[in-house]
Amino acid sequence: MSMAPDKHILLARGLNKTYSQRSGRFGFGTNKVKALDDVSIALRAGSTLAVVGESGSGKSTLARCLLQLQPLDSGEVMFQGNNLASLSGHALRQERRHLQMIFQDPFASLNPRMKVRDIVGEGLLIHEIGNPREQLEKVSRILERVGLSAGDLNKYPHEFSGGQRQRIGIARALVLEPKVVVCDEPVSALDVSIQAQILLLLKSLQQEMALSYIFISHDLRVVRHIADDIAVMHKGRIVEQGKVAEVYAAPNQDYTRNLLNSIPGRKSLAA
Repeated sequence: MSMAPDKHILLARGLNKTYSQRSGRFGFGTNKVKALDDVSIALRAGSTLAVVGESGSGKSTLARCLLQLQPLDSGEVMFQGNNLASLSGHALRQERRHLQMIFQDPFASLNPRMKVRDIVGEGLLIHEIGNPREQLEKVSRILERVGLSAGDLNKYPHEFSGGQRQRIGIARALVLEPKVVVCDEPVSALDVSIQAQILLLLKSLQQEMALSYIFISHDLRVVRHIADDIAVMHKGRIVEQGKVAEVYAAPNQDYTRNLLNSIPGRKSLAA
């Protein structure tokens, strides 16, 4: 059963994450870097929330913490009534099936020694879904849905272009039929013409599979074409949130205004 479009499927409240960083001439000192500083976001079911900001703003740390790939110092991530930060072991693995990630670099995120059938089907093995025949059928179907073919099952990543590799990464994330997908800069490593194809594919898959996306990006041109809502990050904090159309038309913060003014060909917004 699909959720009402205005219902929140994922809520993050008061997320904090601090790293220790070596400093000083010989690296004997340490600095504390606040990667996430009281971050709260809400993702509506069936929608796309873009998280934008410059490099180092905390976007990717947020992505990893939302999926519990990194531990939080404090805060909670609520998904389907469960606080993911309080789960571990089997319980966390069961929830993680419904929370998947598409990574930035299609060249680095695929194991070059594994065949496509094994890369895409690995999650099915981990979660013990289906027998070998059923797993292969699911892998074949999702490959065809992302624009590849069953004939690609026994190929290796080096036999594909960058755009095709990202399609494999998308298939890997979606073969488990997740509810939320975190897209961490999924098109930034691709040529502009290929970016458009991948964005169209993501939007089509979202409608077909009732997916909710958190779309991490530094490129506001891309965000405008795929997102419904936007959260702007700066130095580990959310400095502005709202509907994409409203924020683009009338940003409240100077930082957001500067990001928008940096889009090539865009008419500058007055302060």
